Amino acid sequence: MNLPPKPTSAELDLLRVLWRTGPASARQAHEALREERPDVTEANVLRQLQLMHAKGLLKRTEDQRPHVYSPAQAQDKMQTALLRDVVHKLFAGSAKALVLAALRSEVSAAERDEIARLLQEGGAELEDPAKPTTKGQPKRSGR
Repeated sequence: MNLPPKPTSAELDLLRVLWRTGPASARQAHEALREERPDVTEANVLRQLQLMHAKGLLKRTEDQRPHVYSPAQAQDKMQTALLRDVVHKLFAGSAKALVLAALRSEVSAAERDEIARLLQEGGAELEDPAKPTTKGQPKRSGR
């Protein structure tokens, strides 16, 4: 399996911008990023986009100027890959340990109620609607 490159914190900032706004030039990405990071310059954004393209995190148009950059992976795919890495490295492969740690520290009472409701309903809303259903099929191991 071809694993995606792991983005740095600054790269994740730009990826979030591109996932939210869609494909963008360096100027457009800079304008969108300035809301979160007013200290960053357009030149820094351009250089970061170029590095991310070289690293394989972004695609870009080669047939027009200015180049337009877009994420190489969908947000959910990147999140899943990064989460698998965290589960493996920090929780010895136990998703349960990750969930329990999150429930102890990062979940509001309203979120707990929503999680409890989803679990009571059998997690139907947790399934990705874009994926084909696997009901009635044996579960596959994540390894």
